[in-house]
Amino acid sequence: MERRWSEVDYRVEVLTIPVSDPDRAIAFYTKMAGFELDVDYRPNDDFRVVQLTPPGSGCSIQFGTGFGAYLVVNDIEAAHRDFAARGVDVSPLRHKAGMPDWQGLFVPGADPAHRNYASFFDFTDLDGNRWTVQERGSLEK
Repeated sequence: MERRWSEVDYRVEVLTIPVSDPDRAIAFYTKMAGFELDVDYRPNDDFRVVQLTPPGSGCSIQFGTGFGAYLVVNDIEAAHRDFAARGVDVSPLRHKAGMPDWQGLFVPGADPAHRNYASFFDFTDLDGNRWTVQERGSLEK
């Protein structure tokens, strides 16, 4: 019998890797490594999200200034309660401000419409590794 520690399913979906030049890294990962460019979103000069996925993978990479990983859940509020009840120091819930024309800013609380990839919280493990938990309404098994 499978033992579950939670009623929430947690999926590792994104790993953040540091790069010195995002454009050079995009060229390497798409041309040399065969990754698919999923997102290159830059609504202003101060904010950019780049995400690529290896062929056949359920986990993507994003370029960032630090290491981190994303867990994706279908109920952000239940996941937040779940971690907090286990004694994990979780950040407050937040969601993207100004959707659909998101400029990289957040406001407190879960997204009222529970749009995919709009709500988040973070936690850090005992070694300082940061995890971001993000909501997506439907998780395929």
